[in-house]
Amino acid sequence: MAPTPSAPAPQPSEKRGPRLLTVKSARYLTKNMIRVTFIGGGLKDFPKGREGANCKLVFPEGMGSKAEFLSHFEEGPPKKGTFPVRTYTIRHFREEAQELDIDFVAHGDEGPATRWAQAAKPGDYLMLMGPGPVKMSLFYARYYIVAADMSALPVAAAALEAMPRDAKGIAIFEVMSEDDKQAIDIPEGFDVRWLINTDPHKPSTAQLDLLKSISWPDGPIQTCIAGEHSVIKGFREFLLKEKSLPAKDTYISGYWKIGLVEDEHQKMKREEAAAA
Repeated sequence: MAPTPSAPAPQPSEKRGPRLLTVKSARYLTKNMIRVTFIGGGLKDFPKGREGANCKLVFPEGMGSKAEFLSHFEEGPPKKGTFPVRTYTIRHFREEAQELDIDFVAHGDEGPATRWAQAAKPGDYLMLMGPGPVKMSLFYARYYIVAADMSALPVAAAALEAMPRDAKGIAIFEVMSEDDKQAIDIPEGFDVRWLINTDPHKPSTAQLDLLKSISWPDGPIQTCIAGEHSVIKGFREFLLKEKSLPAKDTYISGYWKIGLVEDEHQKMKREEAAAA
C-alpha cells in the first residue's frame, strides 16, 4: 500500500514585500557549500513549513551604505536590473529562534551570489522576496525518485526530510567532491547514491545513467529532480516520454544552464515553455 499523504496541501506564494535579513553566521557546510543563517525583523511573520520553497535574494552590490540600499525599497521592490537577484531555496526556518538557513554553492567568484556568500559575515544583509510554494507537499507514491546536483541539494534534502518515514525510493546526488557529501535525514527505505563530478560545468549523464540501470519499480511514482538544464532535459525525456509518468506526479526543474547566468536561463525557459 502506498504511504498516505502526510504533508499540508500546496501553499500559495507569499505576497509580502521584500524582507530585510541580516547574517547571523556563515560557515562551510561542506567543501563547496556555504550555509548562511539569517535573522532580523523580516522573519517576524515568515510562513512556517516552507522548507524546499524558492525565494528571490536581492544582493546590495554597489551600495555604499545600508541606508542607500534600503532607500530603493521604500515603495516596494526596485526596478528590475537595479540589483543582482538570484533564486535560492529555503533550507530551514526555525520559528522559535527566528532563524532562516540558505545554502550557497561556492564555485569561485563568478556571480554576485557566490561572491556575497563567500565573503558573508555577521551583520551583512540582503533582501528576500517570497517565499513561493513548496515543490513537494503531498506524498502518496509507492516509490520516489530524487536526483540533484549541488545547486538542487537543498530542495531535494527538504523533500526527503518531509517524506513519511516508511517511504521508499532512490536518491541520486551529484557533488563536486567526496567532502561535499552531507548529512540528510533520509527515510531508511531509500537507496542513496553519491556521484562525484569535479567539473559541473561539463555536461554529465551519470545520474540518468544510474537511474536507467535500476529495475523499474511499481507505481505510483513521484519525483523530485532538479539541476543543470541539459541533465534535466534527459530526465524529462526518460521519465515523461519513455516511462510515461504523469506530469502531476513529477517535479523536474532546470535550475541553471552551463554558460548562462540566471536571467538568461530564465528567459530561455520561458521561450521553451511558450514553444511547447
